[in-house]
Amino acid sequence: MQLKILLLGFTLGLLSMTTMAGGNHDHGHSHSHTQVTQTEAQTKATEIVAALVKRKKLENSWSSIVASSIETKTFNGNPEWLVIFVNTKITNTDKQKLYVFLTLGGDYIAANFTGK
Repeated sequence: MQLKILLLGFTLGLLSMTTMAGGNHDHGHSHSHTQVTQTEAQTKATEIVAALVKRKKLENSWSSIVASSIETKTFNGNPEWLVIFVNTKITNTDKQKLYVFLTLGGDYIAANFTGK
């Protein structure tokens, strides 16, 4: 009988610990909830372009390009930073304009040549 009570107490103790891992707490993930400034968004987008060049996803000529425009746009109901880089050294005009999308908190979403 004492063993049953001990096991029941142990089991209930374990079950109560799992409730502490619920979704109603501040988790330490790096997703920012405060909006970054336009300058900070430009800096983050420039760092992303540099990383894409380093990983050979973009040509080296992109490493010296500065952002030509920075604005907030709403996509699917979500406001985002849109940072546009224009590289006239690229001969393919479809690939001269690079769009970098960031959350308002400055987290990287995507980069492409279509702006979509």
